[in-house]
Amino acid sequence: MKTIGLDIGTTTICAITVDAESGEVVKSTTLPNDTFLENVKPFEKIQNPSVILDKALTLVDDLCKEFDDVVSIGVTGQMHGLVYLDEKGDAVSGLYIWQDASANEIYKDGKTYAQHLTELTGYKMASGFGASTYFYHNENNMVPENAATICTIHDYAAMKLAGLTKPVMHTSDAASYGLFDIKNARFDEAAIRKAGLNFNLFPAVTKENMILGKKDGKIPVSVAIGDNQASFLGSVCDVDECLLVNVGTGSQISFATKADTAADGLEIRPCVGDSHLMVGSSLCGGRAFALLENFFRKTAELVTGEKVGNAYKGIDKFLEENEKIENSIEFSTLFCGTRENPDERAKISSLGIENFTPGHFIYGVMHGMADELYSMYEKGISVCKERPCQLIASGNGIRKNVALQRIVSEIFKMELKIPKHKEEAAYGSAIFSLTSAGFYDTIQSALQLIQYES
Repeated sequence: MKTIGLDIGTTTICAITVDAESGEVVKSTTLPNDTFLENVKPFEKIQNPSVILDKALTLVDDLCKEFDDVVSIGVTGQMHGLVYLDEKGDAVSGLYIWQDASANEIYKDGKTYAQHLTELTGYKMASGFGASTYFYHNENNMVPENAATICTIHDYAAMKLAGLTKPVMHTSDAASYGLFDIKNARFDEAAIRKAGLNFNLFPAVTKENMILGKKDGKIPVSVAIGDNQASFLGSVCDVDECLLVNVGTGSQISFATKADTAADGLEIRPCVGDSHLMVGSSLCGGRAFALLENFFRKTAELVTGEKVGNAYKGIDKFLEENEKIENSIEFSTLFCGTRENPDERAKISSLGIENFTPGHFIYGVMHGMADELYSMYEKGISVCKERPCQLIASGNGIRKNVALQRIVSEIFKMELKIPKHKEEAAYGSAIFSLTSAGFYDTIQSALQLIQYES
């Protein structure tokens, strides 16, 4: 008995086949999501949804042909993103992804579109949120005339896999759009209309582990869920006891809570059923380490006059030979600002003659990445009773960096565990689909499939 998990990410599209009884990943295939559109405005980040859909459906089709005992299909992907669909359920726009900064443009009275939308509706809105992007489009006459609904890219893929023409959005994604009433699990019609937006464009919402339909009339396809929640479900062995640290292009901390109000700078996100996650998100995360590599590479090229392939080998060698460093520097890694303050920038302090070295910069950046996440964690636990006792890490940004694992473990004062499988979001969507299709009674029982590195 097998289950398939599909993850439509910003840079890759991954599909895995999981043994639904042992938890083993028996097949994994990844394609590049090289679908960014060119000749767009500098602040726009747009991908081609039709090409993405073709790649995603091909991956799932190939796995279904290879394995004849697939019993469910789960779908996840990049949250916040916005694509417009027509009445037939076909895309009539590009996919405006979570990195789209349209809503950070100045709207009026020196305020951005996102800031104005926040003041107008009372909801904390940010650039990249689906409703923020839609608001920008609406105010600038950019909404396609034949648009009938809006959704995420993984809603679009799940809808097509299930043979439907209208998407259904899980609360895990709906909340990421903004203008969403978490307590009542629905988009806030009054707030949406107050912003001058068309409420009818917002899709139907569910908080249930529901089956949308069946692929080719045979295999149940579950409603898509957000990649943050999917990564959480695909990484933790216990929903209530685990704190997840994810480091990819961005980075996040996530833990389950009964609170329905977020700490300052954090978000409450629906997970499954009535459960929530307290989430802190860094806009830079693993990208900070990539920026450091780029800095070293450009420096080497400046000094030698020769092109350098990459500087990661040198960084890795240094970390292997130096498990710690004295006279550390303080490095804030807010290179991209924060959702609340996009204009904030990184800072370096405590620099002296003895620590103005490449090695101190390496450790300074990693401590800065971990410190930002720990600061979010402290804020989160200060407003709720939950205090996780197990630390789980996911994402290539930390999976491939043993030194960062050690630093995170030390700062959070917990032993760190890493899942054996590398496709956490796809795995989580697969687990979710198994419960949706009734093969496991609860998410908690399905999580026992997860195995960790020794």
